[in-house]
Amino acid sequence: MKSNGFKLGVLLLETKFTRVRGEIGNPETFPFPVVTRTVRGADVQRVVAQGDTGLVPLFVEGGRFLEREGASLIAASCGFLARYQEEIGRALSVPFISSSLLILPLLEHMFGRQRTIGVITASARHLTGAHFRGVGAGDVPVKVAGMDDCEHFNQAIMREEVSLEPELLETEVVNVVREFILLNPDIPAVVLECTNLSPYRKAVQMAIGRPVFDIISLVSLFVSDIQGSD
Repeated sequence: MKSNGFKLGVLLLETKFTRVRGEIGNPETFPFPVVTRTVRGADVQRVVAQGDTGLVPLFVEGGRFLEREGASLIAASCGFLARYQEEIGRALSVPFISSSLLILPLLEHMFGRQRTIGVITASARHLTGAHFRGVGAGDVPVKVAGMDDCEHFNQAIMREEVSLEPELLETEVVNVVREFILLNPDIPAVVLECTNLSPYRKAVQMAIGRPVFDIISLVSLFVSDIQGSD
């Protein structure tokens, strides 16, 4: 796959867990060059649980570093940055993807306002209206399910107490989404807010028989447009 000189820049949270292939934080996920920048101090608790606005200048600084490294597009490794989409994006000179939640307005138009889109998040307790409003999706009808009660996800990702085991995490997210669809059978599509769930997108899609979107979907859309213009 040609990339026409495209380079993806990824802003990483400061974490210790393994970023497996298929996740935006692993350069092997993509067939084009990737440059990363860890935002020191931006751990999972400060970004997800606390929503620490003091981190925004650090993400901007990291984004500008990636610009100097030649990034054509910058994406974040945590969908909870959705609430800062405009603030961070306005400070950068290349396009910025804070979260897969950016795709919600498009899905609303595709499926119609009478259809509710499903969102799977790292923490339903902490995902608020501010996150949806931050990406222009404040009025999009959604239903949310979280990984809040998933033991391995919380031990490996949220608290970083154990090593990540992809098979366990895949089982947990598939079970969460399958149960979610059983309770909400009219949902036509699902968006994975949490970037750590991207490696399991195909497994989820097979389990529920519906389209599943994530941050990789948005990056791929951007790159496809560049390739198509060659």
